[in-house]
Amino acid sequence: MMYNFVAIDFETANYYRNSACSVGIVKVANNHIVKEECRLIKPPNSWFMFTDVHGLSWGDVENEPDFKEVWLGISHLLEGADFIAAHNAPFDKSVLNKCCEYYDIKPPPNRFTCTMKLAREHLSLCSTTLADVCDYFNIELDHHEALSDARACAKVLIEMTKLGVRI
Repeated sequence: MMYNFVAIDFETANYYRNSACSVGIVKVANNHIVKEECRLIKPPNSWFMFTDVHGLSWGDVENEPDFKEVWLGISHLLEGADFIAAHNAPFDKSVLNKCCEYYDIKPPPNRFTCTMKLAREHLSLCSTTLADVCDYFNIELDHHEALSDARACAKVLIEMTKLGVRI
């Protein structure tokens, strides 16, 4: 089965879902990666809790555009996408929705597909973290770097379709 989709990954500054500080987005057409974007985002405030996870701090993003400006520049990548994919989709969907709400943007209507859920349902793995699923498929990953995570998610989904998994 061939799919047209967008894989997305957000990194957040803190526990607030509207604190996106980086987004990676990968457009897939007919199961082939055709476009990649990664943007730093200035969150609504300077409170960073997760620098030790993703390596980003306020100093990295304080002069970057806010979510609204970033989203206006990348949301066109969703055109023609059957769905949005993310590993642990409930998290990335909630970040997208909370950022859209904060900046008074209508969230995209695309449904979300979760590669973690698909891995749990179709792969015989004890752990279905992105790193473990990437190891299973021998996919390169620089974990918690937004573009690398989004690219890995896209590749995982492409590999799963080769196994006959229907999305």
